[in-house]
Amino acid sequence: MSEPTKTSSGSLAERVAAGEIRALARAISLVENRDPAGDRLVAELFPQTGNARVVGLTGPPGVGKSTLIASICTKLRADDRDIGVLSIDPSSPFTKGAVLGDRIRLSDHFLDPRVFIRSMATRGSLGGMAEAALQAALLMDAAGKDDVLLETVGVGQGEIDIVDHADTVVLALMPGSGDSVQALKAGVMEIPDVIVVNKSDHPLADTMMREIRSVLSLGPSRSWRVPVLKTEAAKDEGIEALVEALAEHRSHIEREGSLSERRGRNLRAEVLGIAVARLRRDLERRSQENPDWAGLLDQVVARQIDPASAARQLLDQTIEDD
Repeated sequence: MSEPTKTSSGSLAERVAAGEIRALARAISLVENRDPAGDRLVAELFPQTGNARVVGLTGPPGVGKSTLIASICTKLRADDRDIGVLSIDPSSPFTKGAVLGDRIRLSDHFLDPRVFIRSMATRGSLGGMAEAALQAALLMDAAGKDDVLLETVGVGQGEIDIVDHADTVVLALMPGSGDSVQALKAGVMEIPDVIVVNKSDHPLADTMMREIRSVLSLGPSRSWRVPVLKTEAAKDEGIEALVEALAEHRSHIEREGSLSERRGRNLRAEVLGIAVARLRRDLERRSQENPDWAGLLDQVVARQIDPASAARQLLDQTIEDD
């Protein structure tokens, strides 16, 4: 049941803006559950956002993203910064909830009141990010977090849409991993602002560093030279250099004026993403409730009409109904 806009939602917005942890958790739940009160809450708090540094960390499964984030949190907390962590987990096919839950590797920070950790299910999103991820990041921003760290689900080349959520993107790779080799070959290499070779005690770490630099040299010229760093997150090795690189990149995009451009692109993409997701859900609902729509889909199954023609009919009908 939705919370009333003027009473509960209004006081909730004030509590989120004051940095109350329970209020922030409740607010993100409203957004994640697609409660209309969540939309109203984000709308109310949106003018207070834009202050947090949003860092996205992506890479193949098993590369150690959660351990990296835990180590980054330790370094940032040493600088007295408030942190929000959003871990995007694969969805359960039955409950649509997060399978992995709050990351075990982040357990050292669970009791720190200035580190807010939240897991969010992808709910079928193919790009490694949940539909409500940017809205949740906005809520963390509104709650006064200095840094918001986004960790993607770890689906390899499909994690492109992290670009539409973060100010700075970190790509973590691992020596000796086939997934990492694929990342070197794919367009994923065009995404990162910082590249990390984690588990750098591996004998192939230096080889991977050379391969990455070789691939980067073939890419387009950029005003920012992407640093390639070695880390051993489990031992906190190389983390200080990584945190420094994040700060340097933030300073760079602020200095050249591209931070506002990135955020504008992110917000435009979010508008379109929300619209597409909601249109898809509406189409799915109508196909289940409307016998004519169900019959049209049955015709596709029977190969009496092709999928593109059927889709055009559904969209035309949706426009007419609206």
